[in-house]
Amino acid sequence: MAKKSNRRLLREKTLQILYAYELNGEGLSALTEFVLSDLSSQTDIDFAKQLINKTIANREILDEKIQAKVANWEMDRIALIDRILLRIGIAELLYFPDIPPKVTINEIIEIAKDFSTSNSNKFINGILDAIYNDLKNSGQLNKSGRGLIEKSLPKKSKDS
Repeated sequence: MAKKSNRRLLREKTLQILYAYELNGEGLSALTEFVLSDLSSQTDIDFAKQLINKTIANREILDEKIQAKVANWEMDRIALIDRILLRIGIAELLYFPDIPPKVTINEIIEIAKDFSTSNSNKFINGILDAIYNDLKNSGQLNKSGRGLIEKSLPKKSKDS
């Protein structure tokens, strides 16, 4: 079995914190401190806390984007783990300009394979991909840096 990336572990911890918070509705800072207590890198702690805070602070916006893609489906019929993973993924797409969209989508899909149902990864992939395309087409995708934006290479003519 391949070793999980550091960011994958941080995303999994974020999922655990958000899941417990969703069930309890309180104690976010205590939950966060407890789950992240084994981390030694301040950079890792900061990333996880930022992901948690962006996901919670923008929950309404994130849920609206999910709801738009599951038009004839009640939000509460989507498994809680899947809802949280979708929120995390959309938050990364919207609020983390240094993370490539493909990395975000792939990471969330892989986490879904480990933590959710057998079909969740396909469902999540479809929703995140559709939201990613909407953001890209509307110019709302705020990504910068090497490898973060898909650029089309000019097609070579037959003469060159």
